[in-house]
Amino acid sequence: MEKEKVILVDTNDQQIGLMEKIEAHEKALLHRAFSVFVFNDKGETLIQQRAEHKYHSPGLWTNTCCSHQREGESNIAAGKRRLMEEMGFTTDLEEVLSFIYHAPFDNGLTEHEYDHILVGKFNGEPNINLDEVASSKWMSLKDIKKDLEENPALYTAWFKIIFDKFYTHIEAQSTNI
Repeated sequence: MEKEKVILVDTNDQQIGLMEKIEAHEKALLHRAFSVFVFNDKGETLIQQRAEHKYHSPGLWTNTCCSHQREGESNIAAGKRRLMEEMGFTTDLEEVLSFIYHAPFDNGLTEHEYDHILVGKFNGEPNINLDEVASSKWMSLKDIKKDLEENPALYTAWFKIIFDKFYTHIEAQSTNI
């Protein structure tokens, strides 16, 4: 089976190459990624707890799903694909924000990503893939913000970064999600 590759990009999100995912994380090279936030009609967002056997950040809470686009795959198509693979459902997604972040891990890997934040709506319970996700729950953005402040060790490094950017964006838009 071919190893998963990520799309290497420049600071304008223009593709400059492909590289195996693990190598890009070892070398901390900038690559394209996406982060999905799914909301229900109550304004809560679905967060997931990563499976315990994941190679980094096992057992930590994070956004609904996130991953890397495949070559030739749009941000929206990638988000829908991964949402189905991890959470067992799909929904319409909209891109609301993109930015670059850098997050090193204790295991020597580094997330250096041009991240596209995608938002969707779903009412129901996910059918989680236990190979990827240990658990999931719905929480309000305010409750997540408070829990991130009180219990930061329970969350992935990238979620702390992307949540702050996303929350700030939402507040600036004065949108009631």
